[in-house]
Amino acid sequence: YEPGSAESLLSYWSELMMDGEAEGSVSADSGRKRRVHGMLKLYYGLNEEGKAPEQPESLDPCDINGPHFDPELYLNKLRRECSLAELMDQETCMVKQIRSLDSDMQTLVYENYNKFISATDTIRKMKNDFKKMEDEMDCLSTNMAAITEFSARISGTLQDQHVQITKLSGVHTLLRKLQFLFELPARLNKCLELQAYAQAVSSHRRARCVLQQYSHLPSFKGIQDDCHAIMDKLAQELRQKFRDGGSSAKDLSECVELLLQLDEPAEELCDKFLSHARSRLESDLQGLEAEISALPSPSSKTDILEFIDRGCNEFVSSLCLVITSYQELFINHMANGKLHTFVDDLATRYFSLVERRIQEEKGVGDNSLLVRALDRFHRRLQAVAKLLPGSAVPNQGTEIVIRAAMERVKQYLTALQSFYMDSLTDVRQALATPRLSVANAPNSLPELLSSLSASILNQIKSVLASVHLFTAKDITFSNKPYFKGEFCSQGVRESLVVSFIKFVCQSSRQFCESAGDKGGSTPPALLLLLSRLCLDYETSTISYILTLTDEQFLVQHHSPVTPVTTLCAEAREAAQKLLNHYVKVQGLIISQMLRKSVETRDWVNTIEPRNVRAVMKRVVEDTTSIDVQVGLLYEEGVRKAHSSDSSKRTFSVYSSSRQQARYAASYTPSAPMDTNLLSNIHKLFSERIDIFSSVEFNKVSVMTGIIKISLKTFLECVRLRTFGRYGLQQIQVDCHYLQMYLWRFVSDENLVHFLLDEIVGSSAHRCLDPAPMEQSVIEVICERG
Repeated sequence: YEPGSAESLLSYWSELMMDGEAEGSVSADSGRKRRVHGMLKLYYGLNEEGKAPEQPESLDPCDINGPHFDPELYLNKLRRECSLAELMDQETCMVKQIRSLDSDMQTLVYENYNKFISATDTIRKMKNDFKKMEDEMDCLSTNMAAITEFSARISGTLQDQHVQITKLSGVHTLLRKLQFLFELPARLNKCLELQAYAQAVSSHRRARCVLQQYSHLPSFKGIQDDCHAIMDKLAQELRQKFRDGGSSAKDLSECVELLLQLDEPAEELCDKFLSHARSRLESDLQGLEAEISALPSPSSKTDILEFIDRGCNEFVSSLCLVITSYQELFINHMANGKLHTFVDDLATRYFSLVERRIQEEKGVGDNSLLVRALDRFHRRLQAVAKLLPGSAVPNQGTEIVIRAAMERVKQYLTALQSFYMDSLTDVRQALATPRLSVANAPNSLPELLSSLSASILNQIKSVLASVHLFTAKDITFSNKPYFKGEFCSQGVRESLVVSFIKFVCQSSRQFCESAGDKGGSTPPALLLLLSRLCLDYETSTISYILTLTDEQFLVQHHSPVTPVTTLCAEAREAAQKLLNHYVKVQGLIISQMLRKSVETRDWVNTIEPRNVRAVMKRVVEDTTSIDVQVGLLYEEGVRKAHSSDSSKRTFSVYSSSRQQARYAASYTPSAPMDTNLLSNIHKLFSERIDIFSSVEFNKVSVMTGIIKISLKTFLECVRLRTFGRYGLQQIQVDCHYLQMYLWRFVSDENLVHFLLDEIVGSSAHRCLDPAPMEQSVIEVICERG
């Protein structure tokens, strides 16, 4: 139940009791009863129908809780729809509900009766309390009227005496002022003796207007003259104290303030004030300069943070104090131009010392001291910006911080480059040791590549972690737009990470620029390893490094930056160049062996071949070794389908009808032109072989390029020699031996067959007695060899 107001409850019970007194009469007013019940409904928030107003009225005559309930219809409906058992259950339920409602009604009546009794007691008590309060208020009013009347009588009695007291008080005040004036010279002399200059000036300023106003009177004129003489002496002492400059800055400021109150020229005092301040600040700068000059000595232990602290606590603090004092003393007398010139001049000298000290920090081990020093330097300069708006000092200090951070980035780039070159030196030394030969350690190259790549990546992460200190949240300048955007984007990303990646690619390409006849001094294995490193950079490492950088430094690409695709293209170009150079170097090494083997032999007077020459076996061994070496770092690649007799190809000058047609005429001296013509026609219809073309990033392509260079060199050397019968046969044996092994290394076996065919054919052209060896004999010799 929602209780209503106390008034409605009291009204209800009053009406109820009145009705109770009239219960003996049978003719009680029915309208009054309805009004009483209406008030009860109003108290419990019910409408006239006895329901809460927010509930919609039900029009169903069978709704026992609705206002239109019809008992007859309800009973007829129950008799029609319910069985006897259901009717009895319904009756039982209604009886329970009636009893429950009766119980609730009794409880409500009891509760409200108790409340009514309590409310009645409270009202009775309030009546008694208000009665007492009214009596007290009447008494108070009578007393106040008596007090007012008595006060009026006292005021009338003392009116004349009040006027006399006021006059006497004015006379007393005037006498005190006169006494102060008469005692002023003695007071000023006493202050002068005690060096209480501020008190003397204050006392004189209080009396100066009065003395000036009554200076026509002889007595006041004498006091004024005595005071002027004393204040002149005081001003002289203040000027002497100011010229000496031996006191603190606070004392000098007080001295200047007193002189200004004594009407001293403001501009002259300003110049002297700045001159004294300059001497003090220059002594601080000299101390900092002496500290920098003593840095190379072993006894010097001052780090960058201590140096910045000393500069901030001494020079910057003194400068801020000078600015504050100047503005308090002279800002109303002259413009700030002198102060700006003064501050800019000294700050420029201070900044030059700071930059000299920062340049001494060349180590890249720990950035924490430098970052904290720069942060303190930057924060202290913000005080100058607040004290002297429009000064260029804060901006110059910010530029020093930015330059220091960028210089640190350059130092880290140099350190990364040095680390990379040292790592390459270690790799070269490792490649030179016998234990890293392919036969002894087949996994050496992958291990070296993995170690090199991991060490470089870890070094980059370490450098990024060190540089990240410049952007820490507790560093004041790290979140400034003029620092963070430029530093993260152009400093860290471009000047450090991108520059290092470009350096890796450029330094790798430089190994391809000093190739001699034997490929220069660079080990071929290093070329192969670097090509794979650059290829890995192109496929994944560059993207990973730049993503890591962007995430750590929240790089916003407001200014143009180098895209990842450009760096990947540069890395792939370097990898391609290195791999091409590796093919060229290895091909030249094998070619050198073949060239010497051809040039140092007498092919006309050689004996009949019984074995394969040792140099051919060495060529096959080296080629196999290179194949294993390349396979450690590159995938196999795609080969063309091999024929079933790839190792059984013959290179006899009569091995085919084409060769017979090609060489038969050579044995007939009368038709040399026909032979050349047939040979040239055959070359026109043969597929052109590009010896020094770019190779693909797989083992088959690399080996094909090396073998092309080797066999092409062999062919060119053969074309410069003249052969006898056995010389031609030896070439046949050698070429057949090479064919037995080299075809399995290349992508297309026809390439090897074509070049070897050219070598045998060229030998036959230059043979004085071209009598080829039987194929069966060649096979026996090669199999035995």
